[in-house]
Amino acid sequence: MPVVTLPDGSQREFAESVTVAEVAQSIGAGLARAALAGKVDGRLVDTSFQITSDVQLGIITEKDPEGLEIIRHSTAHLMAYAVKELFPAAQVTIGPVIEDGFYYDFAYERPFTLDDLAAIEKRMAELARRDLPVQREVWQRDDAIAFFQSIGEHYKAELIDAIPPGQEVSLYREGEFVDLCRGPHVPSTGRLKVFKLMKLAGAYWRGDHRNEQLQRIYGTAWAKKEDQEAYLHMLEEAEKRDHRKLGRQLDLFHLQDEAPGMVFWHPKGWTIWQEVEQYMRGVYRDNGYQEVKCPQILDRTLWEKSGHWENFKDHMFSTESEKREYAIKPMNCPGHIQIFNTGLRSYRDLPLRYGEFGSCHRNEPSGALHGIMRVRGFTQDDGHIFCTEDQIQDEVTVFNDLVRKVYADFGFHEVTVKLALRPEKRVGSDAVWDKAELALRAALRASGLAWEELPGEGAFYGPKIEFHIKDAIGRSWQCGTMQVDFSMPQRLDAEFVGDDNSRHTPVMLHRAILGSLERFIGMLIENCMGALPLWLSPVQVVVLNISEKQADYAAHVAKTLRQAGLRVECDLRNEKITYKIREHSLNKLPYQIVVGDKEVAANLVAVRTRGGRDLGQMSIEALARQLLHEVAARSGMA
Repeated sequence: MPVVTLPDGSQREFAESVTVAEVAQSIGAGLARAALAGKVDGRLVDTSFQITSDVQLGIITEKDPEGLEIIRHSTAHLMAYAVKELFPAAQVTIGPVIEDGFYYDFAYERPFTLDDLAAIEKRMAELARRDLPVQREVWQRDDAIAFFQSIGEHYKAELIDAIPPGQEVSLYREGEFVDLCRGPHVPSTGRLKVFKLMKLAGAYWRGDHRNEQLQRIYGTAWAKKEDQEAYLHMLEEAEKRDHRKLGRQLDLFHLQDEAPGMVFWHPKGWTIWQEVEQYMRGVYRDNGYQEVKCPQILDRTLWEKSGHWENFKDHMFSTESEKREYAIKPMNCPGHIQIFNTGLRSYRDLPLRYGEFGSCHRNEPSGALHGIMRVRGFTQDDGHIFCTEDQIQDEVTVFNDLVRKVYADFGFHEVTVKLALRPEKRVGSDAVWDKAELALRAALRASGLAWEELPGEGAFYGPKIEFHIKDAIGRSWQCGTMQVDFSMPQRLDAEFVGDDNSRHTPVMLHRAILGSLERFIGMLIENCMGALPLWLSPVQVVVLNISEKQADYAAHVAKTLRQAGLRVECDLRNEKITYKIREHSLNKLPYQIVVGDKEVAANLVAVRTRGGRDLGQMSIEALARQLLHEVAARSGMA
């Protein structure tokens, strides 16, 4: 007689074994219709799952995060079914859920086309309308291998062949289609109503470029039509804001095949970089950081001692000279410990804060590179704080306040916090990890912040607080981090003399606010759609003359504003003023200064904003004061 305990603590007793669907029906017909799956003692299962003993049970519906993931996973299978009906010779490989959707990889004799994509989506809708039951079957491993080989699905057979002999595997059947999967899935295809196929791409079998190339179809699926429409609208907005397109249009940077994942910064883009870096240099200065600079290349033995070689070497570039092996630094922390170790430190020196605009390189897969958002060569606003255990909470609490102020200065006001906990592959004992995780939780509570915990997603040397910022179209970006590290200082022999005159190992706090400057600038460009605030704009003002007669006065205005500290261009071309205004508007310059005969006669300027608003006439001095005040206010220095 199983007893089922529900999330609200209530219990239901059944005379014999019962399915999740039957429990839902006993609660109410509405819940039974809404049920997509169950969560039995924390494990997701199908609604057909038989409960034979006492359990904790939650009914999963489309309102639950797990429900949306199940919808997407089931839609991936629906897509594979449609592909097999339309293209029987296609082989089905792997199809996981990803953020906002799913994909499935196929082996087929010719490339799929956009017309094929439309046909597949149409067939998916037909299969969904049939409301076919989705049924879980348990097979012996060898029987499953033989079955998939018999129907020409050699990739599926290979996947199952990797499972140890004697084990069972789960297959899911809907109509004539059978697929290997752990599940769970929706009860029937009729539960899949809102989906869209998005794009085609290439992929390698098992993600290895040495293997055969497959075809990947991406799709998205949602519980409600309005959610999908909002998502598609967001994608349209994102396309308009794409930093790669804007980078070309505004002449900020470029990338090329001869340096994959490395950025060529043009003068205007480098101006943005310098403004961001100088702002962050002020943050270093005002918050007690000493700026340092470490070598790019360090001997392999140091990376072995720090733990990076064992845990991170696949992402590191290496080189050799005079029979010594070196690694190009993927991060800055071991170098900062070398600076700390050059002198005998006292507890009175702590906390000791180092900051570096550290240039790092990581061997990211070529398929993961994305404009300046995901690169191989990048610079971090990196900092490391050496402190005692007693100082952790104060340091982290102060940092939590600082990071939110910096984001606000850049126009990001919505910040969420996540706490990434110990990964499976890590250095340090469980006791050390317990202490580090408790310290971060205590600091978050002291800051009055709510947070979400991410089991298994910490760095190999310590847990970390992640700061995620939301942009103008609702996308979330992870930028800042604060990590507590008890292990690396010990591994690299960092010590200080305590008030008891004995040697102690400091705690090391790894922190960054912007993270990668390249990525953060890409985010800024997309957030503003290229229309950067005045203090960050590479050109803040353009002076336009109406005719040749005002050229000297326009040059004088530009020179005066430059001397006041503004970044100014002067456009004296023999073009119609309407043409020049339109061109500079497309280049998203914040202010346009127009001078004609009236302005020359009155020693004034006519001012237009980027949005086309006419501010009227004013003196050059008044304009300079107004713009400099805006620059100061935008950077949080007013």
